[in-house]
Amino acid sequence: MSPRSLRAPSLPTGAEKVAAVDAMFDAIAPGYDVTNRVISLGLDKGWRRRTVRSLGVRPGAVVLDLACGTGDLCRELARQGLTPVGADRSAGMLGAARTSAPLVRGDGLSLPFRAGALDGIVCGFALRNFSALAPMLAECARVLRPGGRLALLEVDAPSQPLLLLGHRVWFGHVVPFVGGLVAARSGAPRARATAAYRYLPASVAYLPPPPELLALITAAGFASVERRALSGGIAQLLTGTRS
Repeated sequence: MSPRSLRAPSLPTGAEKVAAVDAMFDAIAPGYDVTNRVISLGLDKGWRRRTVRSLGVRPGAVVLDLACGTGDLCRELARQGLTPVGADRSAGMLGAARTSAPLVRGDGLSLPFRAGALDGIVCGFALRNFSALAPMLAECARVLRPGGRLALLEVDAPSQPLLLLGHRVWFGHVVPFVGGLVAARSGAPRARATAAYRYLPASVAYLPPPPELLALITAAGFASVERRALSGGIAQLLTGTRS
């Protein structure tokens, strides 16, 4: 059985989803970085490095960290000699950001940048949190110059049965408990933090199957679209070049 066949009927959609995601990320902003390190067993740092390297843009290129959260990818962009700018809907995340990059509060479906202004866009673990993927990808295409690069880092579920079982146990049971505990110790309300880290594993159900996801990126105006499985398939990296 595919993990995406386990779609949870209670997951919100549309405006309800936007409001729920905003409130959730505002609540868990304190300690968000620490919690990510714990629940990913530190693997997320390497995934972010690979995401930025996959852009292949010139030194100093201006790259948007879309749904930047507390700025993890902004910091990695700067470490690799690029010029980051961050955008996020969550005021709580922007308030907790640890980056010197300029940050703007903005929606991925209506980005506050002129057409062709950016050399690259990265987005970490946020695809499943947008209310709709096609218009978000169209916005990315709009603000990227021709030849600009897109790199989307996202969770996934392994196809190998034993890995899939371990993945379900870890993300379905351990992550909500550990994530809620770590986030609460960092200042987030315990009940809301636990609920958030129950939502995050379940939200993989929002993601289309890989062929459909690649087709959406292509249809938005990207060429040379590729997908790479990371760490045995628990994460994925999707890249493309603005046509």
